[in-house]
Amino acid sequence: MKRIALNTFGPWAVITGASSGIGEEFARQLAASGLHLVLVARRLKALNTLGSELTRAYGISTRVVELDLTTNDALEKLSEATRDLDIGLLISNAGAMLAGDFLSLDYEALRRDLRLNVQTHLDLTYHFGSRLAQRGHGGLLLVASTTGLQGVPFAAEYGAAKAYVLSLGEALHVEFQRMGVHVTVLSPGATDTPMITVSGFDPATMPMKPMTTRQCVSEGLAALAANRAVHIPGYFNRLLATMLPRSLATSMYGNMMRQTITKRSVPPKDILQAMR
Repeated sequence: MKRIALNTFGPWAVITGASSGIGEEFARQLAASGLHLVLVARRLKALNTLGSELTRAYGISTRVVELDLTTNDALEKLSEATRDLDIGLLISNAGAMLAGDFLSLDYEALRRDLRLNVQTHLDLTYHFGSRLAQRGHGGLLLVASTTGLQGVPFAAEYGAAKAYVLSLGEALHVEFQRMGVHVTVLSPGATDTPMITVSGFDPATMPMKPMTTRQCVSEGLAALAANRAVHIPGYFNRLLATMLPRSLATSMYGNMMRQTITKRSVPPKDILQAMR
């Protein structure tokens, strides 16, 4: 578990997608560092349970925001919910993957997914980045994916969206340096979260064992503290990203995704809803 400096990234942190997976683990590790937390997701019961647990364990304060980030007024609602707080860190983590043959997927579902995976990162980064720039210190951590390093057949929108997040964060890392604000893009490979099983993957048959959320988040916070522009957690993930040609990686992802969607029993629309 990685602890980060409260005087740099505190006193409050905002975490989107905090009800499970990587977002939940960010909440646990930041709470251990003494940061107060704004927990954002659609699942209110899960957020309340997590918030109560972290308050008991670490003595921190939490604020729960039940929010669908794909709605037009999502930023306005989150801005109002955090207006009175001194936010020192944004963890922009929320995302979902709609997998399947591109033309068989529901067009409106793809648009909602794109809003969550792209526009939400832009909106939150602009809003909280402005606040952090005024403070002169703090951090922005955007969660992308190694799928953003090349095209991903049968998850084309998801891979393209993560490429946007990667490029956005790389650029802002340079721009925000003069303002004293750290900007890091965390690009995990396969990680042991509900997204894997809900999307139809069998961890036992995957080429590499999925990384634990604990390791993923710990490496991400270490990269943020060091103000690295991009970090891919896991040695073998970094090695593959460096050594594997884009065309070969695209082919590899395509084969894996094709096999998965062929054998799964959950329709794409249901998978999308389950991830929210």
